[in-house]
Amino acid sequence: MKQSWIDRSIWRTKITSGQVTTKEKWLGYLLGPAGALLLNAVLATYLNVYYTDVLKLTSVWGGAFLVVFPIVSKVIDAVTNVVMGYVIDHTRSREGKARPWLLLSAPLVAITAVLLFTVPNASKTVQVVWVMVSYNLFYSFAYTIFNMSHNLMVPLSTRNITERGSLSVFNQIATIMMSGIIVALIMPMVIMPMIGVDKGKWIALMCSLSILALPLTLLEYFFTKERVTLENQAAGEDISVPFAQQLKTILTDKYILIIYGYFLISTIAVSIKNISLVYFCNYVLGTYNDGITQTLVSAIGGIPMGIGIFAVWPLAKRFGKRNITMAGMILMSLGSAICWAFPHSMVLVLVGQFIKNVGGLPGAYVFMALFADVLHHVEWKAGFRCDGIAMSIYNIIAVAIVGISTGIFNGWLASAGYVAPEMVNGVTQAVTQSSTVQGVITFGFVGLETFSCLILAVLLLFLNVEKSIGKKQAEIKNRRDGNGHDN
Repeated sequence: MKQSWIDRSIWRTKITSGQVTTKEKWLGYLLGPAGALLLNAVLATYLNVYYTDVLKLTSVWGGAFLVVFPIVSKVIDAVTNVVMGYVIDHTRSREGKARPWLLLSAPLVAITAVLLFTVPNASKTVQVVWVMVSYNLFYSFAYTIFNMSHNLMVPLSTRNITERGSLSVFNQIATIMMSGIIVALIMPMVIMPMIGVDKGKWIALMCSLSILALPLTLLEYFFTKERVTLENQAAGEDISVPFAQQLKTILTDKYILIIYGYFLISTIAVSIKNISLVYFCNYVLGTYNDGITQTLVSAIGGIPMGIGIFAVWPLAKRFGKRNITMAGMILMSLGSAICWAFPHSMVLVLVGQFIKNVGGLPGAYVFMALFADVLHHVEWKAGFRCDGIAMSIYNIIAVAIVGISTGIFNGWLASAGYVAPEMVNGVTQAVTQSSTVQGVITFGFVGLETFSCLILAVLLLFLNVEKSIGKKQAEIKNRRDGNGHDN
């Protein structure tokens, strides 16, 4: 991207300081991303419900549509993530290489999110085409531009480790706390009982969230700054390591393959669990949109996440990041097993959920630190950084697995005989699902995690990179000092 309209003063960042400012933290990294992240969190939990319960697409193509379509779409999404990463790396402007695309994403995310829900009242063929096109316009195009740009803002913001850590905390608050409060508490307790399967109310709700995301994303653009990119541009530094060499380095390193395997398995389990949550609360533990079941289940999960940021890091420093994550996986498996054994008991499910979510704290807050250790190890081993390609593969796993998991879960529902609710005289009426349907929903919500968490605990046994990372970082610094570099 050549210097052009983005370099005009009207589009300049409002942050001029060489150091990270308080205004930057609150507006650029906490409030700014909250709109798009909230929208994405709502979609992750409820878009599939809209497809199955409001549009009633479960039986289309004999149940195959909602199985195949998400998988194919996420393959497309994975490809566009790689393309977008390449485009960002080759963007040059006074505003950086990622931030210009953040600006472009603001209107695109809002518009395409509205299209997701404004499916016309037409034949199933028309609706299917609309769903496929709008889904890919949002996820494979608009949100990919936002997500790739947003994820790069913290690492490109500053070289100062303390400042970067502070920005990461603010981003975590935006992702976990703000989205969690709305999606986990307000949506199931207040909003879902009000809208039921009324399509007009769904459209009104999602249009409101989409419109809200637009000015907030602009806040993220105007109140962030790519100090690292601007420093590199001023020094005339370019990446000299060929893409193929970086890729080979990544795919032949033991530790990074372990961390990718960990992320792959955990993403599958978490994605299916998140999709299953609403169905589990509606048909297994409680009744359809009763306003309390999902709120209680989600609140029990949200309480540990809220206090976890204060508890996990002291434990990680004392016992090691890998070790507390392993212990957490065992707790998660135990908690999930309790829920799986007693899926109709509110008390025991809540107990199991609390145990499970306490166990999930290390994975939520420590994983990226372990990932950073692995990247330092790769730099020590290869003599150059592979952050860009490593993050591209990470994003490919993240986006592709969500689609695959959605397809798998929808396949389970269709094969088990899931029956969507109906609107009768303006009132949503849901049937009692068969024991087979309830069984696959319960397995998706807690059964799969019972096994996957044990597998992850075993996998982490081989991730002993943390033990020698201090020595390797010292060697990297010595190499740079010997070559005349000062950062």
